[in-house]
Amino acid sequence: MHVLIINQTFYPDVAATAQHAHDLAKHLHNHGHEVSVVTSRSLYGQSGAALPRTDVVDGIQILRVGQSIFGKASILARILDFSLFYMASAMKVMFVKRPDVVICLTTPPFIALVGLLVRRLRGGRCVYWVMDLYPDLPVACGVMRPDALLTRFFFFVNKVCLRRADRTVVLGRCMRGRIAAQGVNGPNIVPIDVWPPADNLAQHRDAPNPFRTKWAPQNRFVVMYSGNFGLGHDVHTMCEAARLLNNESRVHFVFAGGGKKKTQVDEFVNVERLQNCTLVGFQPRDLLADSLGAADVHLVTLSEGVEGIMVPSKLFGIMAAGRPTIFVGAETSEIARILAENNCGLTVRPGDAEALATAITRLTDDPAVCRAMGERARRAIEQRYAQSHALERWRALLDDLVAPTGAPAAESPAQQASAIRGRESHQNPTART
Repeated sequence: MHVLIINQTFYPDVAATAQHAHDLAKHLHNHGHEVSVVTSRSLYGQSGAALPRTDVVDGIQILRVGQSIFGKASILARILDFSLFYMASAMKVMFVKRPDVVICLTTPPFIALVGLLVRRLRGGRCVYWVMDLYPDLPVACGVMRPDALLTRFFFFVNKVCLRRADRTVVLGRCMRGRIAAQGVNGPNIVPIDVWPPADNLAQHRDAPNPFRTKWAPQNRFVVMYSGNFGLGHDVHTMCEAARLLNNESRVHFVFAGGGKKKTQVDEFVNVERLQNCTLVGFQPRDLLADSLGAADVHLVTLSEGVEGIMVPSKLFGIMAAGRPTIFVGAETSEIARILAENNCGLTVRPGDAEALATAITRLTDDPAVCRAMGERARRAIEQRYAQSHALERWRALLDDLVAPTGAPAAESPAQQASAIRGRESHQNPTART
């Protein structure tokens, strides 16, 4: 089977979509499939970067087109950059070996149109891997007006992508509900969770940690936000909580990463002269065990109204590191559900900085509870959310899509996940989440 992946970011980019697409491509290649990727020459957050036009990494053929010209200074600039990538990628895929399946992510939005074009002109199947919903996200964040002509056009385009894809892969129950409400056939919506960078990122809490030694004062309870400070993330609540706890000598915050809202965090810390905060950039993936393990508890946030539109993938790396999470977001969101179902974290409402400060203080006061939550998070990864589980669900989905008519179909993703859990339960009957 020849699988073609289309996404604006890919290895060696640090963006979450790039990392997950690379993981999937490696897994498929390691199981005997031919994998090609059409992506951009640009790197996330690095203006002027230009990667080679062609490359082979881990057996994956990478074909890169164009690079960012207009940047991200405005919605118009983004649309122009996206349009250039649409055109360049549409031309490139016509010269790639005919794929059996095209997988399109959501960077840029609506790139699934190129996948649908490939299916129409060259055959094969099209899978739409929805990492974020557009234009739902900018509308929910107040960046675009819901009644604007351009917004209505974008809603129409995304509905076309969702309804015409052979399968739509979503990241959780809330997202599945939103997409089903747009008239997508239920059986065509396949929930597959994203996964941690590695299934085992856990470190002993008392072991030497170079990241913690470098960036956090010793003998403090370290609260970390790590990764992308994006449009849909609530940074105000955690900044206010840091201000409320500025005189709490036991607690220290580390804000590590980048993105659209990272400058807001940096400015807040500097203007408020917070002495309990450290500001750090993105961390390489091979150092994640150290960086994630440096915290006693991690923060994950979503702005109000964004549930089901995006699902922060950082949660699964945190869980693999054996650390608890305090989630700032709606209790109905996928993140809150996972934390509650596995008893591995706490949830507070967006905007309630006092509740967040109280939750942090609670875990600071009771390290045994904090450790127990982290241990349960780690077990949940092993039993339900391991990288191997999700990637096998992907492989089963693709095998089923390209199975010849009349041939026995592979197990469905849901059947395979159930079988995996059954085998694990049989091997370890006392393990529970």
